[in-house]
Amino acid sequence: MPSPQTGGPPRFKEADMGVADLPLLTQIKGRLTWLDERQRVIAQNVANSDTPGYVAHDLALPRDFASAMTARPVTLARTQAGHIAPPSPAARYAAVEAPDSETTLDGNSVVVEEQMLKMTESRMAYEAAIGFYQKSMTLLRMAARPPGR
Repeated sequence: MPSPQTGGPPRFKEADMGVADLPLLTQIKGRLTWLDERQRVIAQNVANSDTPGYVAHDLALPRDFASAMTARPVTLARTQAGHIAPPSPAARYAAVEAPDSETTLDGNSVVVEEQMLKMTESRMAYEAAIGFYQKSMTLLRMAARPPGR
């Protein structure tokens, strides 16, 4: 349907939905963010594998990655130049204590082999999510092409 003002193709308003607003892509972005944060937590566990009393952590899997992405914490504002800068916003996904199968005599519960398995699992899930994202974008490009091309 031509636009009444120009006679050309219809114009869209700024409030129209963009590709980044598609629920599927929002879910994929949330999953990738969660996996990235999980890799950080696992790396922190491995770095503390010799720290006495350290308990391994992991991230709880959210039911809906898209809603977890939009749940942003309240942040402080710096109202005058003399104020101390507020800390960076907290991670969207909270780490919970998840002790591994063994605890050493000094109280450390990190088993490096189990952490490596978690890291490999996260990497494989990340690659799968990236592949799904790439396929989704290919389908969107194909759907956006003019007929006959």
